[in-house]
Amino acid sequence: MSKTLKRSLKIILPLAVGVFLVWYSLSSMTKEHQQQVVYHIKNANYWWVALSLFCGVLSHFSRAYRWNFLLEPIGYKPKFANNVMTVLIAYFANLGIPRSGEVFRATAISAYEDIPFEKAFGTIVVERVIDLIMLLLVVALAFLFQAEILLEILKENNFNPTYLIIFLIAGIAGLAIFVRLIRRSTSSIVIKIRGFLSGLLDGLSSIVKMKKRSAFVFHTLFIWSMYIAMFYVIKFSISGIDELSIGTILCGFIAGAFAMTTTNGGIGVYPIAVSGIFVAFGVNADSADAFGWIMWTAQTAMVIVFGALAFFFLPIYNRKKA
Repeated sequence: MSKTLKRSLKIILPLAVGVFLVWYSLSSMTKEHQQQVVYHIKNANYWWVALSLFCGVLSHFSRAYRWNFLLEPIGYKPKFANNVMTVLIAYFANLGIPRSGEVFRATAISAYEDIPFEKAFGTIVVERVIDLIMLLLVVALAFLFQAEILLEILKENNFNPTYLIIFLIAGIAGLAIFVRLIRRSTSSIVIKIRGFLSGLLDGLSSIVKMKKRSAFVFHTLFIWSMYIAMFYVIKFSISGIDELSIGTILCGFIAGAFAMTTTNGGIGVYPIAVSGIFVAFGVNADSADAFGWIMWTAQTAMVIVFGALAFFFLPIYNRKKA
């Protein structure tokens, strides 16, 4: 199989799966169910949806501002506007090619702020590690609120934590072997890889050298508070689910977060995952489906609009440099 075909499949397959799931989700609904979902969507209070989007925008601005706390220790301080636009472009890119946003973001900031790609990418990797830690904290918080029900759901789906532990151990062992081989090899290609990894480690080390740690922690908590708030306020837009507990909301949020990684921007999977969790907690299926579709459509529209604007204005803003 050629490299071009492999790259194309990586883009097309997740998108195709997402489109299939959209079709399957809609076609599996009864006419009455479809009518009820459409009714809830049409009659939703879109002021709450607007507030949700505002929370999303604040999180993106905070992430762009926080980025300089990682870049300053390694000698760089890009313009805030460039940070914002490259962050927005990253989210936009992920809709087309899953997980490509980090590369696009590092490439763009490297081009316009003269920051070596590998160092910029290293700081983005740090961000992703922090995001993973925050997501795990949200998972732990949700488990505290809904431990009994979550354990029952995991039991029904035959979830075995042993497999997760084995996977983690295998991953750590594989990384250790890779590092050992890289250090010992004298190949010219490997030497280039070592150079890239050295720059990457500079970016990663920024978390240790950081001076404004309190501000970094504040913005991290703020970003994730806005993510949850963005999800939480949608419940007030749909009749019948405005009484949902924070525990149930957190479980739906987690399901949506994991769904976003499975297909391009969570297409097809996100509404199904969120709705499925809500139904498992006793929410009416009509309201649960409406919530999932409104939430996914709103945040996807935000990413497309702001990402496209950022893509257009970034070279214009930096035209003097070009």
